[in-house]
Amino acid sequence: MTTAIAVTSHGHMLPPPDRHTPRAHVFENPDEQPFDVALAQTQRLIDQHGHLIVVHPTTLPRPFLHRLHSIRSVLESDRIALMPTSLPPLGTAVLVRQMRQLSLCEFSPGVLGASVRLLAHYIYAGALLSSVAKLEHLPISYTASARSWNPKAQFAVLAAPTPQLVRTDSGARGVVRAALSGPQFPTHLAYANGQLNSEWVTGSLATQWRVGNVEEAYLPGESARWWGTSKLVEFAAAIPDVSVLYRLVSSVRRDECHWCGLELIGDRCAFCAAPAPYGAGSRKTAPVRSARRPSASALGSRSAAARAGSADDADGDRTDTQRRGGPGLGAFLKQRHAAAAARSESQSRHAVVADPRGL
Repeated sequence: MTTAIAVTSHGHMLPPPDRHTPRAHVFENPDEQPFDVALAQTQRLIDQHGHLIVVHPTTLPRPFLHRLHSIRSVLESDRIALMPTSLPPLGTAVLVRQMRQLSLCEFSPGVLGASVRLLAHYIYAGALLSSVAKLEHLPISYTASARSWNPKAQFAVLAAPTPQLVRTDSGARGVVRAALSGPQFPTHLAYANGQLNSEWVTGSLATQWRVGNVEEAYLPGESARWWGTSKLVEFAAAIPDVSVLYRLVSSVRRDECHWCGLELIGDRCAFCAAPAPYGAGSRKTAPVRSARRPSASALGSRSAAARAGSADDADGDRTDTQRRGGPGLGAFLKQRHAAAAARSESQSRHAVVADPRGL
């Protein structure tokens, strides 16, 4: 059963890279879809897929965001994850496509939902603009805003992963001054035309970033509002290979959410928003649960620990606890988990796969 992916705009639905990649469900604007219809669609998605991950921009209108939270509350479901992203519209669409690809992998819903924040760090999203005077989502200097009044000025703006702005028009000597920081790993470039020539994006930028492929897409409807002008060419470079995305997500350590029990990566759970149990920088790899029975030596060690505990303490209640394997069993499991953690540190940081012979 694959985890369902949902979006809040048709502009966040890029064509799939292959015929196996599933589509994402699109939540309509509250003004265009009754609440009971959206509620019924969400319930059907949960019944079919088990869990639902909704990727939406941080700039989503407040009534729309309230609609999503209301659906989650009415259904009383902890199987709906609302994952905001600060990427611009085309970057969000690229991120959603990566999530659709990964939904076919064997990641648990908690890991898949938390990977939204991880993958966003590897998407280089920006736009070629004729003016930055009305750009509100990025820190723009007053000097750059003033230069926007020059009718010949053009700006290349990088919104993620690190904001950057450069001039792309020729200077006094005809030298182009553009030098956007690009990815240091193989990517494909998607771009969408507004009311501006895309030659700089498909030529200079694609060459500088050494992208493997250039793909044209439809301009999302909210792009002009996000960038503050309709004279733009939006672009986003991202990892296209699902196997690389799989290894990237698998290399992150996993925890078990102490609230809802789902696996998680990062600092909090995607479904219940509970923080990671071990805190930043000291998280442990989630132990692999095995159905194998303990060996005879393990049972002998456990019994010896119980007998030693009962001999040291004469209290009746504590003696009963020791015979049940309380502190002795805890010490045994603690040693086993410590040994497993030491082995995982010395091996690869990829996802741990359980031994199939023990399942």
